[in-house]
Amino acid sequence: MAFFRHSSIIRVALVEDDVNFQNELRAAIQTASDMQLSYVASTQKQGLAMLQQPAANVLLVDLGLPDGTGIEVIRAAHMYWPACNVMVCTTFGDESHVMRSLEAGAAGYLLKDSSSTELLMEIRSLHGGGSPISPLIARKILARFRKDEEKKSPLSESNPIKPEAQLSAREQQVLQLTAQGFSADEIANTLDVSRHTVLTFIRRIYSKLGVTSKTHAINAAREKGFIR
Repeated sequence: MAFFRHSSIIRVALVEDDVNFQNELRAAIQTASDMQLSYVASTQKQGLAMLQQPAANVLLVDLGLPDGTGIEVIRAAHMYWPACNVMVCTTFGDESHVMRSLEAGAAGYLLKDSSSTELLMEIRSLHGGGSPISPLIARKILARFRKDEEKKSPLSESNPIKPEAQLSAREQQVLQLTAQGFSADEIANTLDVSRHTVLTFIRRIYSKLGVTSKTHAINAAREKGFIR
C-alpha cells in the first residue's frame, strides 16, 4: 500500500488481474501529477480485503476476475467506500454485465479500448462528478430503456397513475440517467439533444411530480414505477 499524499491528489485503486493493464495504468499515473495509484488487487478476494483500508477516491474494477466477479467488489465498495467513485474497466460489453454493474453502484463503464491518456482523462471526469461511459455501452443502455418502454403499458391497473403525473418516455429516460449519476451535459450527449432541452425535461419532471430537487424526483418516480 502506498502512503497517501496531499488531499488534492486523486487516490486511485485498481482491481485487475491483467498484469499488462496494471503496469500500463501504473506507468500512466506516474506521469500524472494529480494522481496516485494507492492500491492494486488481482483477485476478488484481494479486492474485498482492500476495502478494509482507508478509502480511495476512484476505484477501477474489472469484471472477470480469477476467483469471481468484480460486481461483488462494486457492491462492497458501495458499502465500505460510499464516497468513492467506481468505474468498470472491462472487455465485457453485454447488456447483462452493464446493467448489473450500474445497479451494483458503478458510476462509469469503459471498455478496454481507450489509450492510457484517455483513461486518465476519464478518471478525472469520474472524480469530478461525471459518468464516463463508452459509446457502445451508452447505446446498450438506451436500447434497454426502449425495450422496457415497449413492455410497459401506458396505465397499470395495479398502480394507476394520475394523468397530471404522467411522464413521457423521453422524460423517463432523462430521469433514469439522472438517477444513475449522469450530468445534464452527459445526458444531452447520450440522447443527442442540447443541454437546454435536457434542463427543460428536468423542469417538466419536477413540475409533474410536484418536487423541487433531484433526490425527491428520483424517489417519487421510483414510488410511481417510472424508473427502477
